[in-house]
Amino acid sequence: MIGRLTTVTMVASILTLLASVFAGAVWGKFTGDALSSSNTITAATDFRAPTATAVTIAKTTGGVDGYIKKSGTYYVYANVTDTGNPASGVSTVKANVSTITSGSTAVTLSAGTFTVDGVSYNRRSASLTAASSLVPGGIPYSLTMTDVAGNSRTESAFTVTVDNTVPTGTDVQTTNGGSIAGRADAGDKITYTFSEAPDPNSILSGWSGASTSVVVRLNQATNDTVTIYNSSNATLLPLGTINLARSDYTTANLTFGASGTASTMVLSGSTVTITLGTQSAAATTAAATGTMVWTPAAGATDWAGNATSTATATESGTADKDF
Repeated sequence: MIGRLTTVTMVASILTLLASVFAGAVWGKFTGDALSSSNTITAATDFRAPTATAVTIAKTTGGVDGYIKKSGTYYVYANVTDTGNPASGVSTVKANVSTITSGSTAVTLSAGTFTVDGVSYNRRSASLTAASSLVPGGIPYSLTMTDVAGNSRTESAFTVTVDNTVPTGTDVQTTNGGSIAGRADAGDKITYTFSEAPDPNSILSGWSGASTSVVVRLNQATNDTVTIYNSSNATLLPLGTINLARSDYTTANLTFGASGTASTMVLSGSTVTITLGTQSAAATTAAATGTMVWTPAAGATDWAGNATSTATATESGTADKDF
């Protein structure tokens, strides 16, 4: 009996509460099925601005990115995407590179497919020229991206390194890896050392620095010389000429790697190492020691595009028989 009274009391309390909540409320009924063009509801599905997953500046000649020199030409690259449900799409991408090229506050990056130093980009600027007054160091620049819905974002955490120093050749060495010391044969090595890391693309187009096939020519002369050609033995590579300072390393012009086992070239830091492949004929053994002299070629550049000085570099260390 007591439990029943309690339940009745609780129900009464709930009904009283509901009555107080709805007291004075106005209720209405919506009728009418006719459509009106003025009665519409719209919703934007893209509230987010585009973002850049990769941005860089690179020389117009390609190769290593992120470095330029004063008065050098360059492109601005970006990989830009838009998000939304659905995304409205990228409308404009503009770079402010006025710190690099005077007056260039809103340079348009056009859509396309580009690859720089192994990274893909979908936007690129026209070729620009860096100011002649640029000093070495990191230079900041920014990117502003706008989508079709009008959302805009500016990102400014980008820098490019300016390097105006002319690289030089500092040393040249040979190492015996063949069957006879003092005679050029398969397995011997030639090492060119630069004052700073060269851009591998400037030495051989598309080269990353990994081991690649080349042809070595040992040329008979008053002082025998060494030059390096591409794998087809058709194009002289810009590694200059080594004067062996002796005339008894060969009695005829020879090639290493044109047939049989290829000669190879690899870049590590600031050194380029050539390993001799199969020779076209036997070389001769030098009768005495000598000191090599290397004349670099200007076609090899550093990462910023500065051409290598053609000033000679003399083999360091005690005079010896090379190879």
